[in-house]
Amino acid sequence: MRIIVILIRFLALTFVYFCTFAVVSGLLLSTPSQQPNSSEAGTALLALLAISVINTAVFTYIILRSRWAGWKLALSIFFVFYGVATLMPQIETAFFITRLPPGMLPRLFLAGAIVAAVFSPLAVLILGKVRSQSNDLREPSRLRMPVGAWVVKLALIVVAYEVIYFTFGYFIAWQSPAVRAYYGGTDPGGFIDQISGLLRNQPSLFLLQAVRALLWAALALPVIKMMKGEWWQSALAVALLFAAVNSQLLLPNPLMPYDVRMAHLLETATSNFLFGWLIVVILRKSV
Repeated sequence: MRIIVILIRFLALTFVYFCTFAVVSGLLLSTPSQQPNSSEAGTALLALLAISVINTAVFTYIILRSRWAGWKLALSIFFVFYGVATLMPQIETAFFITRLPPGMLPRLFLAGAIVAAVFSPLAVLILGKVRSQSNDLREPSRLRMPVGAWVVKLALIVVAYEVIYFTFGYFIAWQSPAVRAYYGGTDPGGFIDQISGLLRNQPSLFLLQAVRALLWAALALPVIKMMKGEWWQSALAVALLFAAVNSQLLLPNPLMPYDVRMAHLLETATSNFLFGWLIVVILRKSV
């Protein structure tokens, strides 16, 4: 019976996600020159349905396994949702894509904020986490450590992200001719040559990814704190959360061709899953 109730709540929340995303995107992100034909519209609806199911499933797992409830949980979900689904990807959009229509980038940030603001409290309400259960009140002493330990662990997280980001970027995304053509780049013939070229021509990219690594860690912290169970359950939650955000690449858009989106989807879903898991492993002694 409990499984049936959870399934009904999950379907209701998926419907909320689907409708909120569709309405907000339609109002803020569509332009008259980008109206799709019937075939493209059908593909977009199927992609949005898949995105809704994937993201709702991940947040359902996190919320149901959370020891937090009420507004504390809703605000935490908003923070995490907006961070992983909007802030982190759009930072890279601002850095890499210079052909955005005028005013599109601010609208992307605004649209993400609205979707997260609508979805987060409704998710807590629909999933029945408005009030804490009596056995959820005690919190373990997670993430409590000296400042020096934080510095070391955060440095390890930055190094891990830099290695994962550029390794997966080169060996997965950059091996696609469509990706190289899209960004106007070439394959220098090896990973070391690629990194050397980036250090010479785009050193700011390494600093950007170091900042993003710290932001990813900040987004993982509330999930680690709120989750019940063993450390690996927190690791799974963070890994799935970081990977699920990339499902948005399933959605057709006029700015990024299909082949480029699919290459980036494979690259980022796998690398973010691994990085999300590693964040918790690095912080494990304090989890």
